[in-house]
Amino acid sequence: MKPHFADFLSTFVDVVRAGSFSGAARRRAVTPSAVVRQIDMLEADLGVALLIRSTRALTLTDAGQRLHERALRHLDELADTHAEVSAFDGSVSGTLRVACFPTFGKRYVLPVLAGLQIEHPALNVELDLTERLADPVIERLDVVIRMGALTDSTLIATKLAPLKRLLVASPAYLARAGVPGSAADLSSHRLLDKLHGADLLGWRDVLGCTAGHSGNGMATFRSDDFEALRAAAEAGLGIAFLSSWVVGPDVSAGKLVRLLPGDEPWNVAPDGIYLLRSLRQPSAKVRTFTAALQASIGCPPVWESGFGTPDA
Repeated sequence: MKPHFADFLSTFVDVVRAGSFSGAARRRAVTPSAVVRQIDMLEADLGVALLIRSTRALTLTDAGQRLHERALRHLDELADTHAEVSAFDGSVSGTLRVACFPTFGKRYVLPVLAGLQIEHPALNVELDLTERLADPVIERLDVVIRMGALTDSTLIATKLAPLKRLLVASPAYLARAGVPGSAADLSSHRLLDKLHGADLLGWRDVLGCTAGHSGNGMATFRSDDFEALRAAAEAGLGIAFLSSWVVGPDVSAGKLVRLLPGDEPWNVAPDGIYLLRSLRQPSAKVRTFTAALQASIGCPPVWESGFGTPDA
């Protein structure tokens, strides 16, 4: 293999993923001209054009498509080999690539990563805060954090915590609108729901019908952000149905009230919050991060420590 060929392949893959030279440059923290130069050198070395360049988009040639498929496998094998070999010396170094929900990442993952970098100065971090289902294999991530029921997968899962969902409202809202005594009573209340997508919060599990609507009950506030929904509930805009990791601390602090705590069929067999990886033998950095995150979350989870179980 010629010098830097692997680097050129990695740059090429980033260009295809980003759909532009500038997008790949941002990801690699270099100038767009440096990315273009590497692609030019790769095409010159191979003797074929890999990309059709226009003012509006980049398109793969047939040769580019074939190289992209091979490059993904090749880079994954290199990453796997590096991780497996480095796992033997126990050093926490290199780049740790993590993907998770934005709110969860800011609240619970970022503090752990900050502590690890202070303890291990040779560790670099790339934290991808996204609500899409990131794929650790295709996107060359060390770990991803997913929530809900796991589908059949070759990925290796470590359960971090149960995923409980709570009906909550502010004391001010309940004083004004009354406290629902059952799920059926929600039809007369103002409800808060997720923007975009079909029943992303799982209101159907509560209402037994289309998310956000039951009889006269209507979702009167929608947002695509968990923090905004939590803040809307605190502001008295209505009843929210959110995961305990989002609103648990507010319930503990008395800012929100947990509704129907003795009747939560959706929590009888709660889904989970999982850390997923592709390598069976994790690297030292992945092992250290996993242990630190588990310790930080605790059991029961830190976000549930102040209000206990429904039967408590």
